[in-house]
Amino acid sequence: MLKILKYSFYDLMRSRWSYVYFIFYLLLGFVLLFLNNDVNKAVITLMNIIIVLTPLIGTIFGVMYYYNSKEFTELLLAQPINRKKIFMGQYVGISFSLTLSLVLGLGIPFVLYGLLKSTAIFNFTLLLVVGSFLNFIFVALSYNIALSTENKIKGFGYAILMWLFLAVIYDGIFLISLVMFDEYPLDKFSLIATMFNPIDLSRILILLKLDISALLGYTGAVFRKFFGTNFGMLISMSILILWVLFPIFRMNHKLKRKDF
Repeated sequence: MLKILKYSFYDLMRSRWSYVYFIFYLLLGFVLLFLNNDVNKAVITLMNIIIVLTPLIGTIFGVMYYYNSKEFTELLLAQPINRKKIFMGQYVGISFSLTLSLVLGLGIPFVLYGLLKSTAIFNFTLLLVVGSFLNFIFVALSYNIALSTENKIKGFGYAILMWLFLAVIYDGIFLISLVMFDEYPLDKFSLIATMFNPIDLSRILILLKLDISALLGYTGAVFRKFFGTNFGMLISMSILILWVLFPIFRMNHKLKRKDF
């Protein structure tokens, strides 16, 4: 598995798209710091971009790498190598390379600007941790979709639809539900519904850490009461870990039954 992980990692590191991804975040960090002239404000602006863009990039890279390396993967499957090790090596290699591009691309401009001496270092660290989780989550989800769909076009379509649902449609359904049933106590419903979407959960964690949850009104007070505590933070991180583990478990289960 380690050799396959190294191959996948170095293969993506040689890819021009990895450099494009790295340079994009590098330029984004410098531009935000230049426009805001304040690390705290730049982190807030950066949150809105990472929460939406990182899952999209992870989804596209995951599906694209699976289909592009399908012939090489089938060659490896013909060898006496455990198929779980092959796909887990590829998955970890993709996720780690994307995470490295994210951390270095944003870390370099912020460190040069004086992040280490700023009070925003903890908020920025949380932002990178959440972004890393989203990379691992959405690469795993996209790999599940690709394993279930032989047709490349359909696979890309399903993956983008999955990202669109979690990033946009889910929020719309959630807000409509809150408006339609505003006469009922929806505290527990709001908390549970947030945990069923890794993007929403990540957004709430960062908003609470940035201490701007008042913008969310009554719902923000409910979230702060739960997620604002150490126990709530522990539960939230545990849920994000489960969002990584469950697709991996499903992927391994699919591998046992799939005929390549």
